[in-house]
Parts: sequence; structure tokens; C-alpha cells
Amino acid sequence: MTERRMVQPQIRSECSANWPRAVVVLILATVLAGGCGTTGTTKAEDHVNALPVAVVKVTRQDLASTLRIASEFLPFQEISVYAKVSGYIQKLYVDWGTHVRQGQLLAVLEIPELQQQLQLDGAAVGRSQQDLARAREELTQSESKYQVADLTYQRLATVMKTRPGLVAQEEVDVANGKDLEAKAGVSSSKDMVSGAEQALLAAKAQLEKDRSMYSYARITAPFDGVVTEIDAYGGALLPAGTSSNKGAQALCHLSQNNLLRLVIPVPESAVPDIRLGSSVDVRVSALNKTFKGTVARFADQVDMATRTMHTEIDVPNPKLEIVPGMYAEATIVLKNHRGVLAAPVQALDHEENGVSVLVVDKNNKIQERTVQLGIETPDQVEVVSGLAQDDMVVVGNRSQLRAGMIVQPKLISASSASGGK
Repeated sequence: MTERRMVQPQIRSECSANWPRAVVVLILATVLAGGCGTTGTTKAEDHVNALPVAVVKVTRQDLASTLRIASEFLPFQEISVYAKVSGYIQKLYVDWGTHVRQGQLLAVLEIPELQQQLQLDGAAVGRSQQDLARAREELTQSESKYQVADLTYQRLATVMKTRPGLVAQEEVDVANGKDLEAKAGVSSSKDMVSGAEQALLAAKAQLEKDRSMYSYARITAPFDGVVTEIDAYGGALLPAGTSSNKGAQALCHLSQNNLLRLVIPVPESAVPDIRLGSSVDVRVSALNKTFKGTVARFADQVDMATRTMHTEIDVPNPKLEIVPGMYAEATIVLKNHRGVLAAPVQALDHEENGVSVLVVDKNNKIQERTVQLGIETPDQVEVVSGLAQDDMVVVGNRSQLRAGMIVQPKLISASSASGGK
């Protein structure tokens, strides 16, 4: 025991003498560092100092691809009401903003010349009726004369055959001539009756024509609508609004507002998804209200200049809440997919090689994945491949994030990611 204690001090003395003091300190530091578990401490510090990131959980949702286009309302139909015949406005029953029904009286014209013409037509019809009656009487007389003359001739001819010499040939010839004359008289009377009948028809037709023209002195509404403008007042002369008189003055302007048109230019990319009868949500900001419309008609041709297709949406307006000229935003559903994987648009990174997202795995490490997308909404996008349900995708700024980094995920809602409340 005594010998050992004496040797050990000797060895330490020799080491101290032969090794430089700096080397000894370095060796001791290395040994201490290796024995204190430095690796575990670094990992803990990494988790504590990990960068916090906002993540959203990938879920299954119903997504719809929509098209939103702003436009202005137009009346379903709007016309200028003209007079069919020229005349003075005797009575005016409407004014600016008057709501009228189909067939309702708008104005009455005074047309003295046409009234006189109707009297002349009535007299012409009466004269033709008298001429026809007289022609028919003459026809009756002619037929009676013909019957007597024909009977006389037939009797004389029979006697001439049965008892020759009893009747002179001259009497038979005279009776034959009277028979032929009476027959010709019947034919002439028939022609006179036919001519009188045609004259009566012509007179009646002229009377009906003038009556029809005179009926246009009462100007009525062709459809339910609103008088949006008055162009002439009582006492004014309205010229006949014919095609040859293009400068004719209108009585008023009539607009059908219980059904409105919303004309929108549909982009070429959305043309294949437009269907007749599709329901459309029409938002009117001025009324703070949404109305239901229907895709009623479209041109079925893309305009070469604008690369859009003329499309019209019919919007019922029974309460006349919407006034033509108001602006509205139409939302048309182009595609509707149910129960698909959806991720926020803010999680996408569009690159030349495709679209990628950053995913935080179970170990809180960043993974970069390439995804295939389907339909897209303003804040959500369908993920066809590359993600699974309940995956955590990073939203927001990705400039400081790299694959393999350890982060602190902060789960937020999809509406918060898109800026909603």
C-alpha cells in the first residue's frame, strides 16, 4: 500500500513535466465534452428554437368552380310606341313612369278624315246591296220570260212534228228566236248579279279596312310594362309610323321590367361549361340582395375580337325591385365536385416544373411535395394527387423554410388562411 502511493505522485509529476500545459487542458476539455451528452442538448435546443409556421389541415369538401362577371340590367324588351295612322292626340292616359297592362289604352287619336271615309264606305256598301237586289230581280224576270218562251217553242215544235201543216213554219221560227233571246237574257242577268255581288264584297272589304285603320286611333299597350318616356302630349299631331316614314314621332317608350336581361360576355375558357337552364346567383349591390336567374340564351359562337360568347340571363322581377341600368354581379357555377381533397390556395407554390406545397410531418419536419390540382375556387383548390387527408400544409411566407427543417406548426382554420373571419 505504501509503495503504490509513492508511485502515483511520481507518474503525475512525470506527465506534468513532459506534456505542455495547453495540450493537457485541450485533452481534458475533449473528454469532458464527450461525456456530458452534447448531442441531446443540441436536439432539444433545435425544438425550442424552431420557427413557428401556420398550417392548415387538408380536408374533404364540396368545391364548385364559378365564373363571376359584372354587368348591367336591360329590359326584357323595350319599344317606341308609334301611331299606325296619322291623327291628333285627343286623349292621353299615361305619363312618365305609368305602369300599364297588355291591351291597356294609352291614347286616343282624332282622325276626322277617316271618320268621313267610313261614312262613304257605309254608303257604298248600301248602294252595292241595292244594285245586287235589283240585279237579282232582273234575273228572276229573265228566267220567267225564258220559261214562257221555251215552253211556247217546245209546244209549237211538237205540233209541227205530229201534225205537219197545222202550224206555219214561220211561227215555229219566231218562237225559237224568242226562246234563244230569253235564254241570253237569263245569262246576262246572272252576270249582272255576279258583278253586283263582287261590288258588294269590295265595298264591304273597303269598309272593314277603314274600320281597322280607325281602330288604330286607340293606341294600346302591346305588353305589360312601364312608360319610361313620353314624346307627345294632348293635341299633338302624330304621323303614321310606317317604314317609309322613318322620322315619325313616337307617342312614348314602353319597357318590360317584370323580366330583365343580364347580358354577360363569357370567356372562351368557360364556354364549354355554359348550359341552358343553369341557375345563376345575381347579386345587386344597390339593393344588397341576391336574386335567382337562369341562363336563357347564348350566341353559341365566340366573338373573334373579344374571345367571349354573348350570353343572356333572365332574372324575374315581379315586384319591380330591380330598375334597368342597375349593376349586378352574376355567379355561374361551371363545375361542382363533391367530397374532394381541398387545400388553401395560399399553400401553393407555382413553379416552372409544376405546383408544390410544404407539408409538416409527424416529427414537425418540413417536406416538399409536388401536387396535381383540379378545380379552383377563390380560396380553395382541389388536390388530385400528392396529399392525403389530414396532412398539414404550410400557408403564408415560405421564403425562410427548407425541406428537412424542424418547425413549430400552428394550426389555423382555412378561412383564417384566406383572410376571412
